[in-house]
Amino acid sequence: MTRYCLTVTCPSRRGIVAAVSTFLADNGCNITDSSQFDDLDTDQFFMRIGFVSEQGSELEALSQAFAEIASNFGMTFEFHDENRKMKVLIMVSRFGHCLNDLLYRARIGALPVEIVAVISNHMDYQKVVVNADIPFHCIKVTKENKPEAEAAIMKVVEDTGAELVVLARYMQILSDAMCQKMSGRIINIHHSFLPSFKGANPYKQARERGVKLIGATSHYVTADLDEGPIIEQDIVRITHAQSAADYVSLGRDVESQVLARAIHAHANHRVFLNGNKTVVFPASPGSYSSERMG
Repeated sequence: MTRYCLTVTCPSRRGIVAAVSTFLADNGCNITDSSQFDDLDTDQFFMRIGFVSEQGSELEALSQAFAEIASNFGMTFEFHDENRKMKVLIMVSRFGHCLNDLLYRARIGALPVEIVAVISNHMDYQKVVVNADIPFHCIKVTKENKPEAEAAIMKVVEDTGAELVVLARYMQILSDAMCQKMSGRIINIHHSFLPSFKGANPYKQARERGVKLIGATSHYVTADLDEGPIIEQDIVRITHAQSAADYVSLGRDVESQVLARAIHAHANHRVFLNGNKTVVFPASPGSYSSERMG
């Protein structure tokens, strides 16, 4: 049986859950997991339902049949095949911890993604990427060529059919135009010291101030630098006895984990934009399982 999920966003009102569950039952579908959230501040309703099609219903047919219900409730909705891997493009500069982690997770099936290309403004990770049988593109970026460089990046996005762009410690600021064009489709990772410790050597600054928690934040990219809707965060404890180099190493670990979890949530259609915030539903049973180890 094919596993699907349905995502729904609409104004809050009575009868939404009943209408959706009745539709699925009437079309030979059995619900396997369901999450919903009613935001009382914005009067918006969010839902993700995982289900199996016991009678072989196809996505297109389900989508067409659901259109009338969606219209009645003012829904934005989409049906997804949970067996289909999302096409992801990774961008990286000179810090490779997140890139290497994502390559490994994708290879063993721990992330439901297909990495279709890697773009960098340096050549440091060409061999690593090519050895993984993934196309590598080095696109240099300067103040003088930034429009041309972004046009080249967007061409790779379009040519590969990338549905999500991941900034895996890509140390270039994207233009407002690119952020708007790719709204909700670019995920970034950075330390969680902002706005306290900006600029170079944030971990060194943190140690000098006696910080006891190191964190990381993954969020959607917007024109407001590092202020997009947050998807995932985490922390790790440190002590006065650890060096600035320890801070960096521990920070890299938490960055890698947080970014991977954010991508997992997005690729499994668990993240909903809710103004300047997000609604992130729990993972479906079995969605973290890997195809193989090593």
